[in-house]
Amino acid sequence: MSLSRIVMRLARNPGTEFAGGDDHRGYTVTAPLTPDGYLDEKGFAAMRDQCQVRRFSPDENPVDGRLARRGERWFFDYDEDETMDDEPIHKLGQHRFAVGEYVTVTDDDGRPLTYKVVEVAPIAH
Repeated sequence: MSLSRIVMRLARNPGTEFAGGDDHRGYTVTAPLTPDGYLDEKGFAAMRDQCQVRRFSPDENPVDGRLARRGERWFFDYDEDETMDDEPIHKLGQHRFAVGEYVTVTDDDGRPLTYKVVEVAPIAH
């Protein structure tokens, strides 16, 4: 079982200040994937501590956190002791992580924003 590096960049989000998208905003996620590109739930359970996320944007320092799950709900967590910083991902377990696919993340202001998967690469051991 191995981990993959997934890079998602802000896609076009009509009706927001990001109507044209922004390649300088996004996430880098480290997670195990199945051969067809979905999150590997058994792999996640076995490698939970290695499943990380980094949020990046030009107007703030990168923020490091972890990929987390409660029941069927997946989210990005930046402080284990604080639930207010959680960023839920819409139906993350049903998303295929392949270049060109889209993922919706609810930002810390409660807005759902769409991101495009621009890179998926296995991480060498």
